[in-house]
Amino acid sequence: MHLPTDDSGHPLALAFQDFVRSQPFPCVGAKSALSKGQMKIVVARSVASNWDDPRLYPALLAFICRYRAKPDLFQSFAVVFAGPTAIDEESFEGHLWERLQSLSDKDAFLGQRYDTRVEPDPDDPHFSLSFGGEAFFVVGMHPGASRPARRFSHPVLVFNLRAQFEQLRVEGRYEKLRSAILSRDEALAGSINPMLARHGDASEARQYSGRAVDADWVCPFRGRATENQDAA
Repeated sequence: MHLPTDDSGHPLALAFQDFVRSQPFPCVGAKSALSKGQMKIVVARSVASNWDDPRLYPALLAFICRYRAKPDLFQSFAVVFAGPTAIDEESFEGHLWERLQSLSDKDAFLGQRYDTRVEPDPDDPHFSLSFGGEAFFVVGMHPGASRPARRFSHPVLVFNLRAQFEQLRVEGRYEKLRSAILSRDEALAGSINPMLARHGDASEARQYSGRAVDADWVCPFRGRATENQDAA
């Protein structure tokens, strides 16, 4: 039986922590999560394989349970994959959506409700993924990423709780944090990420892999039926 584990001492987890802590890394939210001991890191075999999916899903649910028990700001769940390390942007994008589809299918099979604050259709501007009833924005990283902030030595999927973005908005802190991240990212890369868009303006699915996609890009995620759709 696969059970959630603590991989914080694994060499790949330690390397990812060093990457996030490094001065050039622009995401101050991730830095805060790490400094507060609120970044859960799981190490898996390959982003191109479903081998570890039965372990990743319960680990993600356990993370959600801890968040709900203590909903402090700046918590994230990261999966660092051992390989492949020779990977281009299109290949990584395909594997990212394979893993997310697999996890979403498990969520649906177990009868977990889709977070009603977001939409399950990846073409909808209000789309977000949902696991355990909580909406997530996913950030993909890998060695072949064109954006320096996404270029880590191994493939990574970082799951960020959308509820925390909303909490920051309520507290009047979201715009300042977003501006700081954008400024740091521009300083690192020399340009603004062309895929950035606010939730509700364009589907965030276009941002997950980090690859710059055309206007006619079609998300490979099949989406998920919600309770309301099932009843229709």
